[in-house]
Amino acid sequence: MSKSLPKRSEDYSLWYNELVKRAGLAENSAVRGCMVIKPYGYAIWEKMQRTLDDMFKRTGHENAYFPLFVPKSLFEAEEKNAEGFAKECAVVTHYRLQTDPDRPGKLRVDPNAKLEEELIVRPTSEAIIWSTYKGWIQSYRDLPLLINQWANVVRWEMRTRLFLRTAEFLWQEGHTAHATEGEAVAETRQMLDVYAQFAEEWMALPVVKGVKTENERFAGAVDTYCIEGLMQDGKALQAGTSHFLGQNFAKAFDVQFQTKEGGLEHVWGTSWGVSTRLMGALVMAHSDDEGLVLPPKLAPIQVVIVPIYKTGQLEEVMERIRPMQMGLIARGISVKVDDRDTERPGFKFAEWELKGVPVRIAVGLRDLEAGTVEVARRDTKEKMTLPLADIVNSVDQLLADIQQNIYQRALRFRETHTTRVESYEEFKQVLDTTAGFVLAHYDGTSETEERIKEETKATIRCLALNEPDEDGVCMLTGKPSVRRAYFARAY
Repeated sequence: MSKSLPKRSEDYSLWYNELVKRAGLAENSAVRGCMVIKPYGYAIWEKMQRTLDDMFKRTGHENAYFPLFVPKSLFEAEEKNAEGFAKECAVVTHYRLQTDPDRPGKLRVDPNAKLEEELIVRPTSEAIIWSTYKGWIQSYRDLPLLINQWANVVRWEMRTRLFLRTAEFLWQEGHTAHATEGEAVAETRQMLDVYAQFAEEWMALPVVKGVKTENERFAGAVDTYCIEGLMQDGKALQAGTSHFLGQNFAKAFDVQFQTKEGGLEHVWGTSWGVSTRLMGALVMAHSDDEGLVLPPKLAPIQVVIVPIYKTGQLEEVMERIRPMQMGLIARGISVKVDDRDTERPGFKFAEWELKGVPVRIAVGLRDLEAGTVEVARRDTKEKMTLPLADIVNSVDQLLADIQQNIYQRALRFRETHTTRVESYEEFKQVLDTTAGFVLAHYDGTSETEERIKEETKATIRCLALNEPDEDGVCMLTGKPSVRRAYFARAY
């Protein structure tokens, strides 16, 4: 199953693309730049979605849904936002097709069905949502307004890669309105913490929390906060963002509220989101040359049981397996019994290894008579013989151990691929050899940031929230610097 996978060390990009396809996560579609998320991949996304949705609701947010189409006049109301997304927009100009008189059996766009105003297929929903909020918010009693939506968006990408960059993708986007600046900033930071908690506790992905520079800030935001993860090829991946919008969108759409004192003020806003890009992060951060390595908390199948039998024994083996299966299910563990008689055990082992199932149990009559089962863990490929009588408790603890081990392994990788440098030459050398995060002083100017990006292909991923102020000099210009930034080449 996995022997023909490309090696990460030889061609990381090809390895990733092939693994996503062969593990049954996604494939390219008939629509250029778009993907089909297959059932196994969508099952992982559903687990992500369900967990995040619960976390959002515990922090007081409610779900709603807004239109896919945004009138151009609304989209361009916040100029910076419109300018930032203009080159990525898909635009609807007509509303009807008709039979093509020059090509029998074919269709053409009806030239008489041109829209009076073009519709933008949402690349993000601030415009349509804030135009709606104008009718929802009149008084301080209407605040805070804490809304999230699960949706698809379109950003017209020319160079695509499954999950990481596609013309259409799935995501959630939170949009909140507040009475004060302090409340909005607190919301922005709270949702950043939610994302970081999900990444570390569920995805087993250690992340750096930080704030973006002005060059990398979301178009229309006052500040953009982010979580940054490190992939196994040493490149960074932005896994989630949370934006403090100030009053920019409120002013663009005239969203005002009457204060307790009777005055009239514009509300303060936030927006925040994660997307199916998390699926790409999950694959690239943990998987190996044999296939996926999935954290148990997000694995669609946490345990696969493979019965080992000779002709005529399957029914008896299955009957004796069933109590173990039911015991695991009762503990809340997702279980698959692979009783296919069309494939040999070795093929099944390789298939479930490719799909990243955390725990595999092989069991035959000889094992059952001995009161034991053979258990293999996907993360370390270790095999062990465990007592059947306590198998439910053993597997439950093993899944917790695997979850923690995957996180610790990713954390060690990040620690060994995070380097502090003092000079520009050292900076370039580390990027080309060790890769990973590089902490370096820079003078805080957009010009220096752009020059470094142009010369090295490395960007400032963030100014880390836990990185202390530190006097130094810019590695490029020699000008004063008050703190180090996290640089990396990135997806």
